[in-house]
Amino acid sequence: MELSNELEANLRELASAGPVELRENGARVAPLSTLSWEVRGTPAKPLLHLWSAQHNLTRRVLAITDQSEERLALAVERFGRSRPDRLEFVRVSMERSARDLNREEFCRWITAVCATQFPDETPESFSTHQDLEHSLSGNYPRGSLRSGKSFWAVLAANESETTGNAARCVAFGLLWLDHLRGSANRGSVAGLRLLLPKELVAAVVHLLPAIHSQIRLEIYEYDRAREILEQVTPSSLTNLSSWLVPFREAQSLFDRAKPDLDRIISLAPARIAVHPNVPSRQVTLRFHGLSFARWDDGKLFFGVPDSRQELTASNHNQLRHLLRDLEVHRNSLASDVMHSRYRAQPERWLESLVREDVTRIDAALDRRFAYTQVLANAGGEHGILDVLSVTRSGRVAILELKASEFLSLPLQAADYWLRIRRHLEQGDLTRYGYFPGVELQTAPPIIYLVAPALRFHPVTDRLLRMLTPQLEFVRVGLSENWRRGIRVVLRQ
Repeated sequence: MELSNELEANLRELASAGPVELRENGARVAPLSTLSWEVRGTPAKPLLHLWSAQHNLTRRVLAITDQSEERLALAVERFGRSRPDRLEFVRVSMERSARDLNREEFCRWITAVCATQFPDETPESFSTHQDLEHSLSGNYPRGSLRSGKSFWAVLAANESETTGNAARCVAFGLLWLDHLRGSANRGSVAGLRLLLPKELVAAVVHLLPAIHSQIRLEIYEYDRAREILEQVTPSSLTNLSSWLVPFREAQSLFDRAKPDLDRIISLAPARIAVHPNVPSRQVTLRFHGLSFARWDDGKLFFGVPDSRQELTASNHNQLRHLLRDLEVHRNSLASDVMHSRYRAQPERWLESLVREDVTRIDAALDRRFAYTQVLANAGGEHGILDVLSVTRSGRVAILELKASEFLSLPLQAADYWLRIRRHLEQGDLTRYGYFPGVELQTAPPIIYLVAPALRFHPVTDRLLRMLTPQLEFVRVGLSENWRRGIRVVLRQ
């Protein structure tokens, strides 16, 4: 059968069998139901024309490369391109969500604005396709800009992205750059361009000193209303502000709450830890890391997951019952490891074990010091917890804890390192009451990445290689049954 006839027969069959969408080089173009189409030209190399009010696409079809009930994939060429593109008609089981549609509309806008703002470069392969094999997120449109045999990797963040996701955005950008550099049949990749909304720029620029100096990275702020990109000069931005919580204030808050808390702590003293929160002026009680009670200006509240019920003489037995329930289910020897009490907040449980004795992580650490919530305005992201300690020789140590795979762990650690290093250089740690009696080294902090050995994300090493050598990392892998006691099985 001639290629033109085979192509037309396959398209008619797909269109009649249910919802189908058109994709080009992995990027969604439109549902086939909204497009008109025709096959014309020579039978051996026909032209496929697809059009609607919003789209007009003509490609010369070279071959059918994949054909099944779910997909028709074509090798096609277009004017001015030496290499074939990939056109796909993919059957979809349901209507796409508003989120997917918005994400794809944003990808199309990014492609168009890049074509306008970089007139000497050609946008290629912009997509929001999730690529699990190469750890590429569908949340960030990505592509490349070609000029001759040279390319720039490009990744954009949507306006809905929060400043707390700056490390995540940079991580996926670096992975995209690394992927393009490792791809076959490509010219040189000059570097990475990140296209960001105004709200995210400062948080990303803050991370630039953590990136390896050999990586060329440019930041552009976009304005969708004016449809422009403006390159950001990092030196024109001030450093992100961060504030240390004065340790004396945390101790003072705990001292105020202690008389009220002692009667609860006495019910399970080996299991309960106290966490003063200076910004909120509250003190939280945690049972193996799980929050179950809080003190707020002389009043006590309890409950899991939210401590909302005020403790009174009439409901004190309810608190005792809750603690007995935690003793059974929030226990390293619990028989039901799928119970919600057992599985909740694993990072907090891990933190409680590490704080009991940081020398379980490294014998060089000083067991007297394990601070949490040191920064008032830079909390952990997605359950990552930071413990600040010091070696016996006086070098500040950052412990980043994660109980499950988390892709941007190295970048999140770098963010915290940059903030703590600045406070160390300014003498804030000593001035705010941390590490009393210790003469702190001026050397940059050392970072321990702590997680179960099998739970480090596969891209961790790739990301570490793309960070500045000034960041000294020690990767500490724990045994899978860490709840029964911390045992280091990997140290790199």
